[in-house]
Amino acid sequence: MQYLVTVVTPSWNSEKYIEETIKSVQAQTYENWEMIIVDDCSSDNTVEIVKRIAAEDPRVKVLVQDVNGGAAKARTRSMQTGTGRFVAYLDADDIWKPNKLEKQVAFMKKKKCGFSCTSYEVIDDDGKPKNKYIHMLPKVNYIGFLTNNLLQTVGIMVDTSIVDKKYLVMPDIRRRQDAATWLQILKAGYDCYGLDEILAEYRRAENSLSSNKVKAVKGIWNLYRDIEHLSLPFSCYCFVRYAILAVWKRTY
Repeated sequence: MQYLVTVVTPSWNSEKYIEETIKSVQAQTYENWEMIIVDDCSSDNTVEIVKRIAAEDPRVKVLVQDVNGGAAKARTRSMQTGTGRFVAYLDADDIWKPNKLEKQVAFMKKKKCGFSCTSYEVIDDDGKPKNKYIHMLPKVNYIGFLTNNLLQTVGIMVDTSIVDKKYLVMPDIRRRQDAATWLQILKAGYDCYGLDEILAEYRRAENSLSSNKVKAVKGIWNLYRDIEHLSLPFSCYCFVRYAILAVWKRTY
């Protein structure tokens, strides 16, 4: 039996990538999915592209926000609109390997786990491999994620028959809302199981928020102090470990 998978995709001025992203979902060997794209007031042709594809494939749906509210609100609306047992996250510029859904659903059913993440590779703005591969650990808990931020949205899947959907409502913040959500799930007692196969491609554009090192550092610190309300000593401990491992990930 193939349970329905809801694919959560926020978009904003994504005309350069969105069609390739959708095609990577349409190419899945696991066919029982719905892709709910919530557009956050794009000023380019993103919505027109998605509507054209949706007219030919009813599994692709597009919703348009009335006002620009950020990725957190867009993802939450997509998740709440979806009806799938499994929820998988795919941003509008990232790509899945064809067997990603099939392997991850089978993995979660075998492990009887509610939260998982696959390994992934990093590609550049033009979709070329950067020869960087991020491998998941067998299992990550709340403390483990604070000190070793391996989880990436492109690899995340949640079984909502195990994890209540209330934990998937993203904090309304502009940065690190995805990481804050994974921490909500982990804090609730659901460890994240790692499927160590490269099943996704994460695009790291040079001008993206994640590529701005200063903003990234501030975002991590604010996550510790303002979102998770960690003590100053423990925040410093987590930050030092995070920094060391971040350097290692970029050099190995």
